[in-house]
Amino acid sequence: MRAHEAGALHGDIGNRGPAWLRTPADVNALMPQLWPRNTTRGADGDLVVAGLGVRDIAAEFGTPVYVLDEDDLRSRCRDFRAAFPTEDVYYAGKAFLCRAVVRMIAEEGMFLDVCSGGELTVALAAGMPPERIGFHGNNKSEAELRRALDAGVGRIIVDSFAEIDRLTALARERAVRPRVLIRVTVGVEAHTHEFIATAHEDQKFGFSLAGGAAIAAALRILDEGVLELRGLHSHIGSQIFDTSGFEVSARRVLALQAQIRDARGVQLPELDLGGGFGIAYTSQDDPAAPHDLAKRLRKIVDSECAAEQLAVPHLSIEPGRAIVGPAVFTLYEVGTVKDVDGIRTYVSVDGGMSDNIRTALYDASYSATLASRASTAEPMLARVVGKHCESGDIVVKDEFLPADVQPGDLVAVPGTGAYCRSMASNYNHVPRPPVVAVRDGQARLIVRRETEADLLALDVG
Repeated sequence: MRAHEAGALHGDIGNRGPAWLRTPADVNALMPQLWPRNTTRGADGDLVVAGLGVRDIAAEFGTPVYVLDEDDLRSRCRDFRAAFPTEDVYYAGKAFLCRAVVRMIAEEGMFLDVCSGGELTVALAAGMPPERIGFHGNNKSEAELRRALDAGVGRIIVDSFAEIDRLTALARERAVRPRVLIRVTVGVEAHTHEFIATAHEDQKFGFSLAGGAAIAAALRILDEGVLELRGLHSHIGSQIFDTSGFEVSARRVLALQAQIRDARGVQLPELDLGGGFGIAYTSQDDPAAPHDLAKRLRKIVDSECAAEQLAVPHLSIEPGRAIVGPAVFTLYEVGTVKDVDGIRTYVSVDGGMSDNIRTALYDASYSATLASRASTAEPMLARVVGKHCESGDIVVKDEFLPADVQPGDLVAVPGTGAYCRSMASNYNHVPRPPVVAVRDGQARLIVRRETEADLLALDVG
């Protein structure tokens, strides 16, 4: 199938416009919204990030490798802080967390959300001030809550009646009064994949608004007087581009705030609208800029507070993907190129679902580009696949790459900073890749590559 025929079937695929407009120049071009801000093409066509060519990165660190543009990540932190200057911006650590990233976001004035004891350990080890940490999770263990209380984390987002009881007992035992928010499931169906839409009623997170659990949780905390109830929290999903879901969520959560005020005479001072702000993975995605998000969210909250005769609460948000996602690309080496009956060409790389499970898990779409050189070859419809023993081991479902792609070439996949390294596995006993931060033409290792010795170290049999 020729490129223009494939385009008629697949439409706007990947990262560079309609298939029938494809030329070698189109395929070599980079769409800025998909790549770290300091990414360009070098004189000989290789990808250059923050002044360093990817061939040099591959030679020093091997492939696959996650490449982080440090100034890009920092600039996105600053963008959110500038857009929300009087609000608290929590970086959602589940997107990607390591000590170097914790230090970066702390230096840029961010707060940090963690959702496990392990993430809390990394945050504290990196020197994040505990009062700037929020602790999420639907099943926090007693040990995790003890650690959070002993460290003095700034807030705990409670998720169940069992957790309220557990935390209340621990607070009494330690004679402390931790600050808490109640996570509310508001019945909003985010326009996203079922597994990452988290605010509809039939799921594991939070207290149901419709069923009355949320108001019951708030009244229990207020009546017991052991925990300091600061406010309510709502998170409606991930990879969201439309703020209409936030409008419905805010309306329902602030109506609950009014119920609590009317029932106990207490107006809660804080409101967290969560995160889930989308990023561009392909040319189909059109994310809002932080200042646009801020304008829309403030308008929503101000309007709903006026309707409920509430004072406007102190607002916080939780971007993770929107900060780290676009700041990273994954660099692979091509191992085999296989044409399948003229239908499509399979380009196999030296990674796959062990370093990016999202395509298999969420049917996520990604883009790709030939990264080690320019090409004058005609475009071909390709599927970038991994090395694992699974037919679903797909990295990029459909992309136009030059027809002369060959073993030894480097291919880069943008937008892999969020939920790739953090969800990576050792499937087929493949060691997980390293993370390399690049700044001012210099690369430094911030997470080392796993080795076969690491795999055997855990195998005590």
